[in-house]
Amino acid sequence: MAEIFPFEAYRYNLERVRLDDVVTQPYDKITPRMQERYTAASPYNLIAVEKGQPSPNDSASDNVYTRAEKALEDWIRQGVLARDARAGIYVYFQDYAVPGTTERRTRKGFIALGRLEDYAAQVVFRHEQTLSGPKADRLELLRHTRTHTGQLFMLYSDPRRRIDALIEEVAARSLPAEARDEFDVVHRLWPVFDAPIIEEIVRAMSAQKLVIADGHHRYETALAYRDERRKKSGSLGRDAPYEKSMMTFFNTQGAGLLILPTHRLVRNLKSFDVASFRQRVDSIFEAEDYAFGGEAARGVVYERFRRDLLAGEQNERVLGMYAGGEFTLLRLRRDADLAKLMPEVAPAQRQLDVVLLHRILLENSLGITPAAVTAEQNIVYEREMDAALNAVDQERAQIAFLLNPVGVTQVVDMALAGEVLPQKSTDFYPKLLSGLTLYRFD
Repeated sequence: MAEIFPFEAYRYNLERVRLDDVVTQPYDKITPRMQERYTAASPYNLIAVEKGQPSPNDSASDNVYTRAEKALEDWIRQGVLARDARAGIYVYFQDYAVPGTTERRTRKGFIALGRLEDYAAQVVFRHEQTLSGPKADRLELLRHTRTHTGQLFMLYSDPRRRIDALIEEVAARSLPAEARDEFDVVHRLWPVFDAPIIEEIVRAMSAQKLVIADGHHRYETALAYRDERRKKSGSLGRDAPYEKSMMTFFNTQGAGLLILPTHRLVRNLKSFDVASFRQRVDSIFEAEDYAFGGEAARGVVYERFRRDLLAGEQNERVLGMYAGGEFTLLRLRRDADLAKLMPEVAPAQRQLDVVLLHRILLENSLGITPAAVTAEQNIVYEREMDAALNAVDQERAQIAFLLNPVGVTQVVDMALAGEVLPQKSTDFYPKLLSGLTLYRFD
């Protein structure tokens, strides 16, 4: 089962910097504009390490990775980053607004080290496929910096909420370090050095299996680096620092977990015709159109369409579509035989709307092959429904397919069963900030 450990984290010295000015979103969520803003915010912003700017003059001795290594060493020497004197865990709360609403929630977890385990050991489970490019980049960065700066988002299941009660007690006793990010998410951090509390959390986690919610590329990078170091040392060395990685743990039974859907935009199809497409899927889906006239009516109809998409009847499979200026709900017919329609797909996968969309609508009905999806020749991903509709209105896409989110229980159950979801199936919100704690091997 899972092994977790307290550690002596490096953290920003708040007498030298404002936390808001130095932390970043995860590296794969940082746009060029965000990169510029982070760079301007502070000379000590983690962007210099997390995602440095390449230069035309880069060389083997001077590049984004060597500059990241130098920045970390300089900040430690200058006292901008300081190592905690004692090993601890770090309670981490995120207070956020559910996108598109005024509802605020709080997600409650904690940061600690977790032992790196091969998937075959069935202690840590993935739920997504990974790509080689991001792993190569992160591995080179890890080789130079020997530091984990970002968080692996891990799920565990504790229906009795024993750990939640402990971390809530910690949070009630003192003021946290606090940062507010560009998405109006408030991140709060409490270090915990109390040995009895740490021991109780370690003991409670020892019965757990872990599911990676976010950070698959970073986890597999950490495994690759571990294997490199094992080979170089000539031994397993399970107590070596590189045998562990920094992780943030959240209880699937706790409040605040949120998965957002990732909608699909279809583009670049030759001779596409909405009517012909609908005829091809008519034997599988019942279509309900939402007609409107004029901009005022459109807003009312859109809200009704959106509400109906989110409030499908229990056990009803519903996908949304927007094409030709018209909203449509596609309801899977009750007599549709998914085993016959998707014989090569595992039964658990057939229960996912995103698999239904890709196999039946995109692949079978529109002729978009899995290779074309991987290459993003015909598919663009969009989290915001309004942005997806605008792309169709502005003729940057031919169809928007709109999805409900995958449930947390679905993700965990499928991961534990060894099933891997299609890419872009889950979007856990909000993201975990990089730079709140750093785990350095030295």
